[in-house]
Amino acid sequence: MDLRSHLLAGHVIPAHPLALDSRRRFSERHQRALTRYYLDSGAGGLAVGVHSTQFEIRDPAHGLYRPVLELAAHTQREHQAAGGREVAMIAGICGKTVQAVAEAELARSLGYHAGLVSMAAFREEPEAAILEHIATVARTIPVVGFYLQPAVGGRVLSHAFWRRFVDIPEVVAIKIAPFNRYQTIDVVRALALSGRTDLALYTGNDDTIVADLLTPFTFATPHGPRTCRIVGGLLGHWGVWTHAAVRLLAEIQAVNRGSTLAAQWLDRAVAVTDMNAALFDAANRFHGCIPGILEVLRRQGLVETILCLNPAEALSPGQAEELTRVSRDYPELIDDAFILAHRDRWLS
Repeated sequence: MDLRSHLLAGHVIPAHPLALDSRRRFSERHQRALTRYYLDSGAGGLAVGVHSTQFEIRDPAHGLYRPVLELAAHTQREHQAAGGREVAMIAGICGKTVQAVAEAELARSLGYHAGLVSMAAFREEPEAAILEHIATVARTIPVVGFYLQPAVGGRVLSHAFWRRFVDIPEVVAIKIAPFNRYQTIDVVRALALSGRTDLALYTGNDDTIVADLLTPFTFATPHGPRTCRIVGGLLGHWGVWTHAAVRLLAEIQAVNRGSTLAAQWLDRAVAVTDMNAALFDAANRFHGCIPGILEVLRRQGLVETILCLNPAEALSPGQAEELTRVSRDYPELIDDAFILAHRDRWLS
């Protein structure tokens, strides 16, 4: 795969959830079904071992990091052998440098194309230490950078940090997810100033998905004005309603190739954000975000339960009702009929 060209084309990349059974054990059958769902929906990549997959898979008591990555990679290879297209396999990579390099080495050995590198372990270190960490991991596997919002473990990083970050040669993309317009602009402006044209920007801003994908970001540079775009999304939100998300991205790409933006897209942007508020439990500081994803998939018959490895993770009061409301109010943005038509085959 020409990874850079693939990512620059812009794709739906779901953050892959973890499927557990009623005894809180890993359900390979349902996990495989989820991967098949994403691939048949037209996703251009899969992000596995990330937040939606639950960081606890790394705990020795569970020992699921390798099995989860292996199963997704194997299912993708089966899909491709049966005539499906190749997708970008992206492994979540966490921890300080020793752990992160070990995870990168494992991911590469399993056929993953890139690593989405979390910087959450560097809460107090100077920015220079983080840049050194990223450069070290990048010597093992191409890196997708990750600007994580502080509310779920990230930290605010300066524009100067991102300006240096985008100069790391092995960085192939950045997932921008600070849930903050000022910080989003810091990253995009850093790319514009760098002059690089081989680094893709992906939204992780679940609260402003459509606006991110529609916006031309234009900045003055020493070489004249430069416009950059966020070309796709690597999103927990797209771990559900994925077939509809692929259709949505294709429509946005068609708009971006044209010259006018219809006002209806402002309505669509609000609808997607409203759905995300229910899914990610914004009313309760995102406490129920992983159970929210699993609840939609449970209702669709793709997972057995909404149980998480951490027993404290559960739906918040009123969240189930909100999921019912947004599914009812925005039928054009869900894909229940598509799943019903294919679910038995995915689960076989």
